[in-house]
Amino acid sequence: MSIDTSHLAIYPKTLFPYATAAAERVVNAGGRFVYYTTADTANQILRKRQIWMRNTRVMNDFMEVDHGLQCLKDAYASEAGSSLKANMERHHAGITGEFENLFNGWIPKIRSGTFVTCLSEHSSAEDSFGRLSMWRAYGGTAGVALVFDGGVLIRPSDALAAYSSPVAYIDGLGMQQEMAAIAAAIAREPQLFDQTTREEALGSLFHMFRFAAVCTKHPAFSEEQEWRVVAMPSLSSSLLVANEVETIGGVPQQVLKIPLQDQPDQGLIGLSPATLIDKVLIGPCEHADVIAQAMQEALAMAGVPNPNERIVFTGIPLRPNQR
Repeated sequence: MSIDTSHLAIYPKTLFPYATAAAERVVNAGGRFVYYTTADTANQILRKRQIWMRNTRVMNDFMEVDHGLQCLKDAYASEAGSSLKANMERHHAGITGEFENLFNGWIPKIRSGTFVTCLSEHSSAEDSFGRLSMWRAYGGTAGVALVFDGGVLIRPSDALAAYSSPVAYIDGLGMQQEMAAIAAAIAREPQLFDQTTREEALGSLFHMFRFAAVCTKHPAFSEEQEWRVVAMPSLSSSLLVANEVETIGGVPQQVLKIPLQDQPDQGLIGLSPATLIDKVLIGPCEHADVIAQAMQEALAMAGVPNPNERIVFTGIPLRPNQR
């Protein structure tokens, strides 16, 4: 069965309540995200006008997809899962068996063929210094953070076949609670699902479980406040996104390259650097002044207005053990 990604937008408040609440929280906080990285990577993003998506198997926390899948398995076998299945069966008899076969058949590709870019929520309280734990995790000896206007992540668009989602920092019990809430929401709104075709219902269930698998992390990482842009070329791809092999850290690997360019006819607005880049934070660095000058030039080349006003020196000292 082919799966239409347009089903991602069906009843988001009912099937994606966690993501809906997170999006509202981000908007109320100013609607910004931040990408903590090295000065070299930030420079490449600005000069090439690209953001790369990497396979989850080569990311720092490559076991996360397995964590999400295990949480889903446990929740689906629990009372919450039974409630979800019963509510769906009321609208489409026999659908749970079809869904289980569909999702289980895709698990190998979800594990091996998912690409992500990871961002973090950014509050106004972090405008001066960023977040120390993120500098320590991702900055190295030349830390830079790109602060983005997050509107492009919140607005729906199929242009890139890549979709944003907040990370849920939960364990098996937390997943059960989320699944129980979704089952209850379906029970409260039967008229919505009476109007849904069987194919739409299957697609919606599939995407709900797929994002839960890819965007669930151990609760200990909650300080990251992470969001992920997720793509799966074997499921859906875009001609706008290049799929190429690059060597990163000595490892040749497939990467997806998102062009920082608007596609207004496809609802993709706010991705060009001129509107995307809000600030550039210069974190713990050995050569902060030199890096700031390079970032200012890269911003200008990318068409970002008033580049000198975008640079923020955090003044965070580089500790000896970071050198």
